[in-house]
Amino acid sequence: MKDYKDLAKTGLDAELPKIESFENQFPSYTITIIIPEYTSLCPKTGQPDFGTITIEYEPDKYVIELKSLKLYIQAYRNLGIFYENAVNRILKDIVKAIKPKWIKVKGEFNPRGGIKSIIEVKYP
Repeated sequence: MKDYKDLAKTGLDAELPKIESFENQFPSYTITIIIPEYTSLCPKTGQPDFGTITIEYEPDKYVIELKSLKLYIQAYRNLGIFYENAVNRILKDIVKAIKPKWIKVKGEFNPRGGIKSIIEVKYP
């Protein structure tokens, strides 16, 4: 079994579906997207991880197209990736796709071994 040092970057470079967008029509508003059925695999144990991903952002020129986001998130289902990597990767990929004015991505993961993890990242 690999040690954690070998697994630290697991999943960060995996090929995932593209997040599509469409042109924003309005100024100054917030969008909140809640994805209650996030799943991935622990790269250390191979066991499934479950959680809720919440994306809150203010669009600039583009808005996330939800079907493409759904397909993107579903691609994590068989991906070995740590919680921290997943939440940071989601942020990075959304910023690249739509360049929002600001964004916050929060992952609330179901308890495993009696420990619940909440990971939150922001841009800028």
